[in-house]
Amino acid sequence: MLASKNDGKARELGALLDGVARRFESLAAHPGVELPPEAPTSYRDNALAKARAVQAALGAPALGDDSGLEVDALGGAPGVISARYAGEGAGDAANNEKLLAALRGLPPGRRTARFRCVLALVRAPGDEVVVEATCEGRILDAPRGAGGFGYDPLFRPEADNAVGRSFAEYAPAEKNAVSHRGRAAQRLREALTRLDRLVPSHLPGRSP
Repeated sequence: MLASKNDGKARELGALLDGVARRFESLAAHPGVELPPEAPTSYRDNALAKARAVQAALGAPALGDDSGLEVDALGGAPGVISARYAGEGAGDAANNEKLLAALRGLPPGRRTARFRCVLALVRAPGDEVVVEATCEGRILDAPRGAGGFGYDPLFRPEADNAVGRSFAEYAPAEKNAVSHRGRAAQRLREALTRLDRLVPSHLPGRSP
């Protein structure tokens, strides 16, 4: 189970973790399952809380994700509240507009930032794996590209320093190769390999 109601995250995680389980389901298939409110202090705590809640509700291994954008000139904001930066219920456009306003006039050298992602897999109570990864970059002075989601149109990864594209201008597979979520997914694969843990392929009472 992907413990997320964010369609963009669910698509990315499903692609990034292909083969880890025989099948993935997002909470779109389980509208009655509620996620706990996110705390404003810790990616790790939020990811674990989501995964634990979904595992307890459905009895299946659950993967929680918490991620955010950290801008150095803003002291690490928006950080854990990235999805709610412009207020509860704010959409991507409002969050991006607020970020641009906060950075207005700053030169490129002072617009350094990173995406951070924590993935928490809860197979059963007490059986948990947590990994973390980042992607360094800079905030552009205007949105670029029509792909991705969240702050992708404003984030230029350091890996693309010469060309200057935003994540919203990347093809999905290209983004997954260098993104914070892609790197965290790879670390999760490596952790599961070391632990020799296979994720069961189906929910209790269902055919694989």
